[in-house]
Parts: sequence; C-alpha cells; structure tokens
Amino acid sequence: MPDFNQQVIEEFRANGGRVGGMFEGASLLLLTTTGARSGRARTNPAVYVRDGARLLVFASNAGGPKHPAWFHNLSADPHVTVELGTPEGTVERFAATAVVTEGAERDRLYAGQADRDPGFAAYQAATDRLIPVVALHRVDLGDPARHRAIADHLVKVHAELRAELTALREGLDSAATEVAGTVGGVGAVGRGGRGGRRLGGEGHPAARPPARPPLPDLLRRAARPPPQRGRRLRPPGARVPRAVRRDGPDA
Repeated sequence: MPDFNQQVIEEFRANGGRVGGMFEGASLLLLTTTGARSGRARTNPAVYVRDGARLLVFASNAGGPKHPAWFHNLSADPHVTVELGTPEGTVERFAATAVVTEGAERDRLYAGQADRDPGFAAYQAATDRLIPVVALHRVDLGDPARHRAIADHLVKVHAELRAELTALREGLDSAATEVAGTVGGVGAVGRGGRGGRRLGGEGHPAARPPARPPLPDLLRRAARPPPQRGRRLRPPGARVPRAVRRDGPDA
C-alpha cells in the first residue's frame, strides 16, 4: 500500500491533480498530516467532495476494521496541508484545519457521499466501526486564531524539548557519578589493598626510573681487568711461601 500510494502521489503532482487507474475521474486530493508517534510528515491520497467553503474527506479505509493512519494523525494534530488540482492544470497547496464531524451532521454528510458513490455504502456495510467524516477548513494566513495556534504549538514543542534535555542531562550526571565512584574505588584498593602501593603513584617501582651509575664509575669499571677464577692475585714483588708438607714438619 505505501508503494501504491507513492505512485498515486507522484502521478498527482506530475499531472496537475489528475491520475489514472482506479482513481481516474475521481475527485482526489493529497492530505499531509503529522505522524502522531513519529512527528514526521505523512502524505496520503484521499477522495473528497466540496461542501461550501470546506472540503470533506472520509476515513473509510476501504471498509477495513480500523481507521486509517492519517485519521489518527489529524486527531492528534488537526493542522494539515492540502494539495488540490486546479482547472489550469497546476497543483494548489494550502494549510487547513481538520475538524471531525459528529452526530447528525456526520450521518447526513456520509449518506450524501454514499448516494453519490455507492462504494462508500459498501464500505460502511463491511465494517462495525462508524466511518468518520472530516471537514477541512482552509486557513486564513491573516487570521489571529491561526497565529495563536502556531504560538501554542511552538510552546508545546519547546516544553517537550526542554523535558527531553533535562532527562538527558540527568542521565549524563548519573553516569558521571558512577564513573567517579568506580575510579575512587580503584584508587582506594591501590592505597590500602595488597601491595601497599598505588599503581603508578609516588613510591611505586613503576613510577621511578632505574638508578644509573655516574659516568666516571662506568669508565673505571670498563678499564678494570676481569678477575681470574681459581688463582689468587698477589701484588708484584710479593714472596711466595714455601710449600708445606701435610705428612710432617719442615725439613
């Protein structure tokens, strides 16, 4: 269905509001609503009829058991955009306010549409839900009520953004506190746990470079001859004692 709708939308915009296929000859408009959950713009083709200065659309969903998604969207936010074909072969785009009709007015309007197009009578007979009739009122850009509505909407969005930012800030503060506690615990173990020294801290072997002898000592050690094992070195001119026999006194 999304692919089919997109094909109809593209054909509508390319041909000044006229389409072929199953909608050929039908009075069709494009209705753009704001997603109730996503907040994104959603465009759907819909059959309409004029009723004075307003346009009527019908949430039939081809007689399905649930209301179409666009009806849920405009129920949450009645500010919509309408695209309508003109006699000159162009597409007119304007803002509108959606109002869901009720009671006897709804019944009268739907009955009139069922008389014009028997398919809508079949849609209502196919479902237990009452198919809504929505009136689209063109918005006057100079209307003070529209300005107030826009201002109220901006205030609402601003409040929602502030609430989200506050939640994000609290989450970051909580995470920072946990990290600080973890680092503090590691430091305590290093100071008071086994080993007695904090890793990398003052007094730890890893924190001190190895001792290196002064350069003169290194030169003296290099010039000194290596000791000979098995012989005892004597100074030059020293007397060597006579051998001593182990089996008796000297001769």
